[in-house]
Amino acid sequence: MEPTNPSTDPTDALSSVPAAGARRGVAPTGRLRFFFGPMDCGKSTLALQIDHNQARQGRSGLLLVRHDRSGTPTISSRMGLARNAVEVHEDMDLCAVVRQRWAEGTRVDYVIVDEAQFLSADQVDQLAELADDAQVDVYCFGLATDFRSAMFPGSRRLFELADELNAIQVEVLCWCGHPGRFNARVHDGELVRAGDTVLVADTAPTADEVRYQVLCRRHYRTGELGPHPVNGRQLSLT
Repeated sequence: MEPTNPSTDPTDALSSVPAAGARRGVAPTGRLRFFFGPMDCGKSTLALQIDHNQARQGRSGLLLVRHDRSGTPTISSRMGLARNAVEVHEDMDLCAVVRQRWAEGTRVDYVIVDEAQFLSADQVDQLAELADDAQVDVYCFGLATDFRSAMFPGSRRLFELADELNAIQVEVLCWCGHPGRFNARVHDGELVRAGDTVLVADTAPTADEVRYQVLCRRHYRTGELGPHPVNGRQLSLT
């Protein structure tokens, strides 16, 4: 039998994927991941857990947030966990933020973004650039849809660009007991379907009676909020 030459294997023409040897010269890239789900499913808690796990291995991270419910530059969980973060402003260049950290001598191995639904499409593009060109691992956490059941622009772009899309598996229930998926805005006890896309409030009743409540599709459609408001202080760590 005549010896074969792997470099001239005719089956190479059938695949666009380079052979293992050819991939060795390709620079590694980071990953852009988007974790999404309705309110109360634990997005911020997971963000803080990932930060903890990464930091334990000696990696250096940058925490970003946009419009946290606390009104401060903080990633905060309803379970009482919190970490200081950098507030993302509307025109902020996220690549420039990381470059500034490098210029100051600070390593950035990963970036965590909470409330990522509020990012602009351009800022999501910048996160993809960090993953591809700077080998930074990027973890984004946020809602997919707003109170009108329409996708946030930032979430839409993440669905288009992310390497991984992860629906958070902690089930959130509607008041009727069925799985909840819709983030309803409630004003003075009534579900509202029009208004500003960005209105930061919590799930617990507030002084002006603006809050959010997770509903199943049926009760989001009908506007039925159940017999009583959701108790937002059921779980306590104290």
